[in-house]
Amino acid sequence: MTADEIRGTAQGTAPVPLSVLDLVTVGAGRTATDALRTSVTLSRLAERRGFHRYWVAEHHSMPGVASSSPAVILAHLAAHTGRIRLGSGGVMLPNHAPLVIAEQFGTLEAMAPGRIDLGLGRAPGTDGATAAALRRTDRLNEGADDFPEQLAELTRFLDDDFPDGHPYRRIHAVPGPIQATSPGGVQSPHRPPVWLLGSSGFSARLAGVLGLPFAFAHHFSAQNTVPALDLYRESFQPSAVLDAPYALIGVSALAADEEQEARRQVLAAALNMVRLRIGRPGLVPTPEEAEAYEFSPMEREFIASWNSNVIHGTADEVRAGLDDLQKRTGADELMITANAHSADVRLRSYELVADAYGLPTT
Repeated sequence: MTADEIRGTAQGTAPVPLSVLDLVTVGAGRTATDALRTSVTLSRLAERRGFHRYWVAEHHSMPGVASSSPAVILAHLAAHTGRIRLGSGGVMLPNHAPLVIAEQFGTLEAMAPGRIDLGLGRAPGTDGATAAALRRTDRLNEGADDFPEQLAELTRFLDDDFPDGHPYRRIHAVPGPIQATSPGGVQSPHRPPVWLLGSSGFSARLAGVLGLPFAFAHHFSAQNTVPALDLYRESFQPSAVLDAPYALIGVSALAADEEQEARRQVLAAALNMVRLRIGRPGLVPTPEEAEAYEFSPMEREFIASWNSNVIHGTADEVRAGLDDLQKRTGADELMITANAHSADVRLRSYELVADAYGLPTT
C-alpha cells in the first residue's frame, strides 16, 4: 500500500479528483434489482468518464437504500469494471468482527488487485434498535467507544502482524499476507488502504494521529466540515501510509439540463429525508409525489436547510458550486452523491458534471 493508491489525479479542468458515492437508492415503483443494475451502469460510466473512485455505504433497515452489504456489492461491481477504484464509504466497523472485515476485503483485493479501498465508520448506519439487532447487544455506545481498539485489531489482521504472545497471533485473515509465507507462496503487493470516515471531530482527530486518509460526510453534516478538516490537518502525523494529510468530502450534487428540473428532483430527495427523520423511511418518492405533498411549516424549514447544502441546477451551476466548496474547505477530493428517484436522472447528472469539467470520454 502506497500513497499513490490513496491520492488521485484531477482530470480535465476539475480542481481536484472527482469520485462517486453510491447509496444504491431505490425509487418508488422500482426494485432493489433495478437499483443494483443502476449501480453497475453508473460504475461503468464513472470509469469511462475519469472519476477516480466509486464507493458504496453501509445502511440498514432503510427501504430506499439497498446497500446493506457493501462487500457483496463491491464484488459485483469489480466484475463489471476494470480500472476505477472501488471501496466502502463506509463499512460500519462496530457492526462487525474485525476478522470478518479483513477476510471480506482481502477477498475483494484478490478479485481486483490494487483497486480496493476500505473506508470505516463508527456509527451504526441505522437506528438504535436495528443496531442492537446487528450487534446482538443493547450496549451501543460500547461499540463506538471501542472503535480505536477495533481499528487496531483490524489493521493487524490486514497486515498479519500480531505480536508474539497475542491470543490472535496464530489467526490469519485469508486471503492475506500469511499466504506469502507458506511454502511456494506468492502474495499480492497490494493491501486495501484504510480510510476513516466521520461527521464530527472524533474520526478526524483519530485519522490525523494515525496518519490515515480521512473522508468527511459533508452531505449530511455540512456545519461540521471545516472544523473537522481543520482538526484532521492539525492532528496529522506522517505515517508509512501518508506523509501529508489527504481529505475527501462527500457532497450532494445534482445537475440537470434545466434548473427547474433539478429543483424538482432535489425536492423529492428531501421529502425522503423528511420521512427518514420522523421515523418513517421509505422508497425515494417521485417528483410528482413531492410536488403534491402538503409540507408543514416545520418540514418546509427542514427542507430549506437540507437543500441549502445540496448543490443543484444546471451543469454550470453545479460546477461553480463544487469549485466554491473545494476552495472553502481545501478538500483534496470531492466525492459526489446524486440522489434522485430516477436512474436516468442520476446517470445524466454525472454525465453533465463530467462534461462541465471536460473529463475524458474513454
